[in-house]
Amino acid sequence: MVVAIRAGQADIDWLVRADASAGAAWVSRCVALGEYLVAKEADEIVGFLRFSRFWGRVPYMEMIRVLPGHRRLGVGTALFLAWEEAMRSDCARLLMTSSECDESRPQDWHRRNGFSESGAIELPGLQSVPEVFFIKRIA
Repeated sequence: MVVAIRAGQADIDWLVRADASAGAAWVSRCVALGEYLVAKEADEIVGFLRFSRFWGRVPYMEMIRVLPGHRRLGVGTALFLAWEEAMRSDCARLLMTSSECDESRPQDWHRRNGFSESGAIELPGLQSVPEVFFIKRIA
């Protein structure tokens, strides 16, 4: 059974390895602010979700990653649903996420989880393709 919970200090080393592009300082910052959820199965981390707040108030899912042997088994959905409920409890009414325009599988996953495409921007020098943004209204 997969359980999705807020990451704690004991999870930092694993997160630094699994979310290597974020860097140790950013991972530590996000854990301290409660901006990571981890999925655990039998006390072992099998995935994570990192988020922030767009404009300081709209919850924005920055990254969701599940270990290869655990993909397509509901781990990502468990992480997402735990995050959605936490954001609903924080009185959020809108969620955001994004992916590069050539990433069809992540975009399909966002749509299956209730997100709608909301536009795209080009980020010259940072990405070779535009970033597509998605939103989901929650009650």
